[in-house]
Amino acid sequence: MTDPWDVDSLDLDAYLARTGQPAAPPSAEALTALHEAHVRAIPFENVDPALGRTPRLDLGSITAKLVRRQRGGYCFEHSLLFAAVLERLGYAVSRRAARVQPHRNGPRTHMNLVVTVDGAEHLADVGFGAGVLRPMRLVDGSVVDQAGWNHRLSRDGRLWTLEKETSEGWEPLHAFDDQPQRLIDYEVYNHYTATHPDSPFTGRLVVMRLDEGISRKLIGDTLVVERPDGSQEATPVDDRAETLRSLDIVLNDDELTGL
Repeated sequence: MTDPWDVDSLDLDAYLARTGQPAAPPSAEALTALHEAHVRAIPFENVDPALGRTPRLDLGSITAKLVRRQRGGYCFEHSLLFAAVLERLGYAVSRRAARVQPHRNGPRTHMNLVVTVDGAEHLADVGFGAGVLRPMRLVDGSVVDQAGWNHRLSRDGRLWTLEKETSEGWEPLHAFDDQPQRLIDYEVYNHYTATHPDSPFTGRLVVMRLDEGISRKLIGDTLVVERPDGSQEATPVDDRAETLRSLDIVLNDDELTGL
């Protein structure tokens, strides 16, 4: 039977070289190391949708873009790539879909993963912008420090909600259930996310990087720096190319002009 995810085509060595993380037998510790290495190495960005291009979701195109060209991407690209890596390394992976800011009743526009290792399920969410650095044990009430920001998983029936602790309490970030998705599902979600005028990823540039104690977001021509103490600084960007380079994104002249 043909694998719709085309996992065997992945150049695993090239990916591991990109992230600087060696292969290791499946374990919760190894999963955490892989997850952190991915988030630190590969930026979250929407350059293609901002240029009017819909990202391709076949594994070959994702690998060419995120690994060989050393670009970034958004959730579908990140999580499809990471799922293939994990399966090649022997992990059991379930591909899921989430509603971002679920209290607003929007469509499913986010992809995440549930990974089973050492007899336990973990949320792996390498494509959630400047949010999740480490995997989280899929247990109601579990709290994980994500680079200085506490995140919590809450369960209500079949629905899991990822929340972030703020000065005003726990803010819901996205919600997902236990229904595995197919590649065609992500093609639909991707089309909406890359083309619909109500999508936050059309019509403006969005780049996000997360490191210990600092979150950096380039939204249009404004660089926003946030820290766990709640402080935030927004600075207009004069040299977009230089700012993008500081966020580990290098574009060609045509792409820079198009933005």
